[in-house]
Amino acid sequence: MDFKTSNEETKTGIYLMQEGNEEPFNIRLHLAKDILTIQEQDVICVSGEPFYSSERTVTIRRQTIGGFGLSIKGGAEHKIPVVISKISKEQKAELSGLLFIGDGILQINGINVRSYRHEEVVQVLRNAGEEVTLTVSFLKKTPAFLKLPLCEDCTSFSGIPSDQSSGTSSPLCDSGLHLNYHPNNTDTLSCSSWPTSSGLRWEKRWVDLRLIPLLHSRLSQYMPGSDVCRKNAFQVIAVDGVCSGVVQFPAAEDCVDWLQAIVGNISGLTKHNVKKINRNFPVNQQIIYMGWVEDKEQDSVQDRMYSPKFLALRGSSLFKFSAPPVTTWDWTRAEKSFTVYEIMSKILKDNDLLDKRRHVFSVQTESGEDMFFSVELECELLIWEKAFQMATFLEVERIQSKTYACIMESHLMGLTIDFSMGFVCFDAASKAVLWRYKFSQLKGSSDDGKSKIKFLFQNPDSKSIEAKELEFSNLFAVLHCIHAFFAAKVACLDPMFVESQGTATTPGIPPLSGISCNSQTPKLKYAT
Repeated sequence: MDFKTSNEETKTGIYLMQEGNEEPFNIRLHLAKDILTIQEQDVICVSGEPFYSSERTVTIRRQTIGGFGLSIKGGAEHKIPVVISKISKEQKAELSGLLFIGDGILQINGINVRSYRHEEVVQVLRNAGEEVTLTVSFLKKTPAFLKLPLCEDCTSFSGIPSDQSSGTSSPLCDSGLHLNYHPNNTDTLSCSSWPTSSGLRWEKRWVDLRLIPLLHSRLSQYMPGSDVCRKNAFQVIAVDGVCSGVVQFPAAEDCVDWLQAIVGNISGLTKHNVKKINRNFPVNQQIIYMGWVEDKEQDSVQDRMYSPKFLALRGSSLFKFSAPPVTTWDWTRAEKSFTVYEIMSKILKDNDLLDKRRHVFSVQTESGEDMFFSVELECELLIWEKAFQMATFLEVERIQSKTYACIMESHLMGLTIDFSMGFVCFDAASKAVLWRYKFSQLKGSSDDGKSKIKFLFQNPDSKSIEAKELEFSNLFAVLHCIHAFFAAKVACLDPMFVESQGTATTPGIPPLSGISCNSQTPKLKYAT
């Protein structure tokens, strides 16, 4: 059951919730722009000042025709009390505000029946006499397998075996406690409620169970720490650790719809929050991206393959945190940080995936170490990809050149990668330039995976290929830097990229993302 409003930021629907090993129960979800509200059904007193009570006492009289007009389900065999599952149409008016579908029967005429099996409760009620006093309490987490109606008006009443029939009762079927029920019965019931005031009336309502602030919240379809994806289900975890519980949906389409809506709202809040934070940072220290990922453990134990981490692209660095940074001091306490133009990111294709996680990207560090991160939706991959491209381009544009120490033919040299000039090699001692080539003259390269790079440049006059072999102490940092400078040169020629630069919200700084989880924006044409 799902109700959409014209505003895509809000949704309401009734689904199932599972907590731990408990049976799923009905809950109502309400998604607003900045908060996810999870509600459960409860019964509250609405006469006078509203208040909650764990127990109520109601006295009803058995009628000659029609009996009690109630049906029950459940029992101790299902680890719950017997639950009122139906109230006959004729009894609804009299019992309105006193008894409700979903009320668990705790006592019958003072007899504690909490631990009674279904058939035992049926027998106690049949032998209870003409007047029965029930102590009841609304079961807010009634197991979904009982299939109770969500509202009183949704009920219907049908005769199930009574004490005058030979049928037997079942805890999963409605046992009718009507005794010779007849639809034309007009006798009334004598009703009183607890406390003793006859003026008290009760009402079944949806009440808040949990409120999940969406800013910096994360969600997951996977079992914690694993690559096992839940079927049509996910949970939302607030930044303070409060968990929604596992929300279950009847179909994959419903699950994806809610995932996209929640991720979209989180993304919108993050973008707004980043815009505010960036007012306090200089232009070269602006935040380009913030978001949760699942980090694949390098030395994973068997029961934990992934851990939640918070990534941020800010200025020249990629930061990895265990929690979102809030204060300036938090930014100095990152688990790890990397220079964006000395690392490389890649989205894994289906045949490159490491396990059952579907949306994964890798980051290769300046030391050659590969890190793998998982997100929930494809749109989150696109947001990351575009943000990383933006961060790399902006930093290359800012620094313009980068020089690395190297060795050529046993001599200490320096190699400068310059955004305008290309490659420049010079003697470290005399600073004399030995050779220079434009980016367009690089026709190929190879490396030994350890320290050496062999460049193949084309001579502009003779058109012949000239090989230059250099040795570096930080091979991967150099390779990634060259790649970043090439990507930035290509980006300058990309009309889509140029246009996105021109529509930036802050001079020189692009928006957090031009891709949302509710739209299909084309990717940038160049790859990183």
